[in-house]
Amino acid sequence: MGTITRGILGGFSGKVGTVIGSNWKGTSYMRALALKIKDANTEKQRHQRAKFIIANNFLKTMTPFIRFGYKGYAKTQSEYNAAMSYIMKNAMTGSKDTLAIDYDKVLLTRGSLTTAVNPTASITGNKVMYTWTDNSGTGDAQATDCAMLLVYNKKRSEAMYDIDAAVRSAGKAQLDLPAAWSGDALAVYLGFRSEDGRSVANSTCLKNDAESGGGGESGSEPGGGENPLG
Repeated sequence: MGTITRGILGGFSGKVGTVIGSNWKGTSYMRALALKIKDANTEKQRHQRAKFIIANNFLKTMTPFIRFGYKGYAKTQSEYNAAMSYIMKNAMTGSKDTLAIDYDKVLLTRGSLTTAVNPTASITGNKVMYTWTDNSGTGDAQATDCAMLLVYNKKRSEAMYDIDAAVRSAGKAQLDLPAAWSGDALAVYLGFRSEDGRSVANSTCLKNDAESGGGGESGSEPGGGENPLG
């Protein structure tokens, strides 16, 4: 409790709320209490920052693709931030020094549009050949829906993509890769969007090479199935 020494208009000594009063050589001084700041470097916070950095480094290689892929989730935030949030919550694996993207669980396009049926991806030389069964007319799938292709190079942290590669009714599409990517570990994705871009389907991871493995014909088989909405 503070003590007033010279009446109501005089100085005071001690603490009053968040202010401390004192007197030195006849002069009154006041100062604010120092604020106590909680430790901003807890284990949980460090883990969250690490997840943010990893997800951001991944997504920044494909920003234009994400703008289409998460268009339906940009009501209160940007498409990029919506994708960041999804990946940090649903597509990360490991902890501390082993924290990494779980490529099979990543959704690069996300929405309720009917997905591809029997999708496959094979790599020959520097070309990725995509195939799927035309399911136009099933659900809200339309023959004019656009296939969205993306290949991520894990070794180089680079992405190649095409947001308008072919129509759904074509049943196939092709994406050319840089020759320098030969033998690199790759993650391959396929998604669809409506012709007007208003509707988007969940993407599917068709190929997820081991980090130490290589792309091309020696790569691993496609990751399993459709990814769920979070």
